[in-house]
This record gives sequence, C-alpha cells and structure tokens, in this order.
Amino acid sequence: MKAVPLDRLLFETDCPYMTPVPHRGKTNVPEYVNLVADKAAEVLNINRKELEEITTNNAKRLFTRIN
Repeated sequence: MKAVPLDRLLFETDCPYMTPVPHRGKTNVPEYVNLVADKAAEVLNINRKELEEITTNNAKRLFTRIN
C-alpha cells in the first residue's frame, strides 16, 4: 500500500512485538529496521539507497521542527 507520501515516511524501532520476518516471534531490536527498509523499498519499487536518503532527510526535517 502506498498511502503515505514519501516526504512523510519514517521508520522507527520502538515496537517490541511487531518483529519483521524472518525474526517473527522474537523481541524486536533496532537492527531489524533494515529488514523493514528492504521490504518498503520493494513495495514502493524504489532503490534502497534512495529510500534511506528520503527517510533520513524526513527525520532530520521532523526533528529540526521539534527543537
């Protein structure tokens, strides 16, 4: 589903019970966010590196506004 515009997309790691495949059933850890990014890039049909740049810039923009 492509409901979130790319300029609003972020990834987070604070959901301990929604672990991505292939680690389902285990406690989630921040290092698994890479698996989420891989799947998102596949679903969105964009390059993983491009997705990293987009989400990094979105996070910087968000946290700049908060501070």
